[in-house]
This record gives sequence, structure tokens and C-alpha cells, in this order.
Amino acid sequence: MKRKKRELGPLEMQLLAYVQLRKKDVIHTGEISPVLDISSKQERELLSRMCRSGLIIRLKRGAYLVPPRMPSGGRWVTSEYFILSKLMMVVKGKYQISGPNAFNFYGYDDQVPNRVYVYNNRIFGGKNIGGIEFVFIKTSNGRLGATRKLKTPDGVEAVMASRARTLLDAIYDWSRYNTIPRAYGWVASSIKKETRLAEELISVTSKFGNKGTVRRIGYLLALCGVADDQLLRLKRKLGSSKSLIPWIPGRDVKGSVNKEWGLIINGNLPG
Repeated sequence: MKRKKRELGPLEMQLLAYVQLRKKDVIHTGEISPVLDISSKQERELLSRMCRSGLIIRLKRGAYLVPPRMPSGGRWVTSEYFILSKLMMVVKGKYQISGPNAFNFYGYDDQVPNRVYVYNNRIFGGKNIGGIEFVFIKTSNGRLGATRKLKTPDGVEAVMASRARTLLDAIYDWSRYNTIPRAYGWVASSIKKETRLAEELISVTSKFGNKGTVRRIGYLLALCGVADDQLLRLKRKLGSSKSLIPWIPGRDVKGSVNKEWGLIINGNLPG
């Protein structure tokens, strides 16, 4: 049975006409009531009603994303990239997409994620915005970087982690994504195809990695045949340490000891 198109009320039509005339894509609580000559309560009810019907999208408390033109069929559908870019403008934040979205984008994992994983400096936790599930991973400004811009069909420049940064995140955040030892295979195959990626990975690991990540990536790159002089940056960042960590976390800590990188080698490089 075909769903009957919902008729817009006069206030809804006036609001949409206002934002289109002003070329606005975000409105805030308190902005509409004087324009439409309605009370604050009526404004809240109007915005709430338009959110429920899918005409506009609530980005956060007091901030709403509005369509550039009247939605066909009465319901507005837009991309996760558009929503994310406007949300970050509202909260004055920096962000980059990584995790499963980047693993899929670069062809390491063929599973299409049903959530968007976002490293940023403002928001933490899972949120549903406009029917799209986001996982916001809050981090410091110092851990944001090594990105590329992607022009999306709706004209937004999305910020995606670079290939090297994606590989780093797969090893740094292994407990979140369950990506070790799979990520080791991703690194090995990528370097085999593109040798300069090793230097990029050394650079991002030196800048954004912790000591555990430096150890694991340093040993991995040595296994891949990267020269000792290239690995000096990682060794300097590592410094001296007598403690040992497993190369593959979550497995039995049994195996040979690699003193150079402070690792217990408890598994092999995936084939």
C-alpha cells in the first residue's frame, strides 16, 4: 500500500521558506519564534514535530539541520558525511572518519559497517542522528591528523583517515576493533604493493602511536624487510625499556623474546 504523502502545515511551510530564502542549513532554538511570530513553546513543538516527521534533523540539543529545498515525499534523506560535517561545525570540533569505515574504504575488510566511527575532540559515545548510527571516539587534538579529503556526491568534503593512519588505528585500537593479528597482514600486503607506505607508517606511528603500538609496528616492519636506518625513528621514540608485551594481545603469552622491540613473539605474521 502506497504511503500517503503528508501535507505540510502553514508553520512548517513558513519555516522551510525562511531557511531556503536565507540559504541556511542549520537553525537554533530561539531563532524561529520571532520570525514566525510564535511563542517559544510553539517553536519547540514545531521543531519536535518536524523532526519526528523527518523534515529536519536534530543534530544536538538546540541545533537542527534543515534541507536546502523541500524534501520530495515529505521526508528528507541525506548522507552521514553531510550530517557529520554540519554537526562538527556546530560543536566547533575537528574530526576524522576511521575504524571499520576506513578498513572498508581501503579494501582491507569487505564488510560494510552499519555505524560511522568518528575520532574527534568534542563528543563521546554512540548517537543516532537522522537515522544514522555514529560512534564518536573522543581524543585529544594531538591525536588527530594524517587525513585525506573526500568529495562526496552531496558536495561535502569528508575527512577520512589516510591509508597509513588507518593501519595505525587498526593496531593502536585493536581492542576496540578486534583487528590484531589481521591488521598485521594488511600492513604486510600494503607495503608489498606500495613500498613508500612503510615510511608513511613510520611517520604516523612516531607522531600518533603509543609505546605498545611502536613496538608492534616496529617489529612488523622489520619482518617486512624495512631497513634498520628507516626504523631508527621508532627506536628513538621507544627509548629503553625492560618490560615485555605480547605481539598478539589476547593470546597465551608464550613464545620467543625479541629484546630489540620488547616483545614476546606469541604468533606468526598472517599469510
